[in-house]
Formats: sequence, structure tokens, C-alpha cells
Amino acid sequence: MVEEPRGWRGLSRLQRELIIFAAELLCGLVLIPLLIWVAGNRVLGGYTHGTNQHAGPAALLGDFFTGLAHGSSVFWVVALGPALIVTLARAFVYLLRSGSSRDQWPY
Repeated sequence: MVEEPRGWRGLSRLQRELIIFAAELLCGLVLIPLLIWVAGNRVLGGYTHGTNQHAGPAALLGDFFTGLAHGSSVFWVVALGPALIVTLARAFVYLLRSGSSRDQWPY
């Protein structure tokens, strides 16, 4: 009996791509807004939410998800930005490598 390989290489290409996309989406939905809050808090001062002059990162995330729910393009660019950047970088690497003897996707 042949044992199937485990780990990253044991997954199908679709499964790997879905895991990569989920990580990119998680970064766009949570990590990037929190980094925006940190940078804005340091450079511009505290984040205000209505009458609360000292709202924290949870208030910003709430406003961010409200903006996504309302379909604001600015919020969607932030949310999908990491996926777009990684996809463009991977496509660029693929195009660079396609001229070589290896005509497969880079992994």
C-alpha cells in the first residue's frame, strides 16, 4: 500500500490556492485595517468614533466592516489589496520563469 504524502505538497492545487487566498483575505480583512489604525493613531492622533474621542481598534474594525457591507469601493480595495498584490507578484514570477526550461507554475 502506498502512503499519500502529507503536508503542503499532499494537498491538491485547488486546496493550496484556497488556503493562500484565505490567508490573503484574512490579512485584508483584519491585519491591514489594524495596521492602518496603528499608523493613523501614531501619526494623526486617536481614532474618534461619534462622540467617543478615544475609540480603539475595535471601533475602526466595526466601521470598516460597515463600509464593506455598504459596498464602499475604498473599503473593498483595502480588503482585497493583499490578494491582488500577491496574485500580481505570483503572475510576474511565473512570467519570468516561463522563459526558462521550467514551464510549470513556480511550486
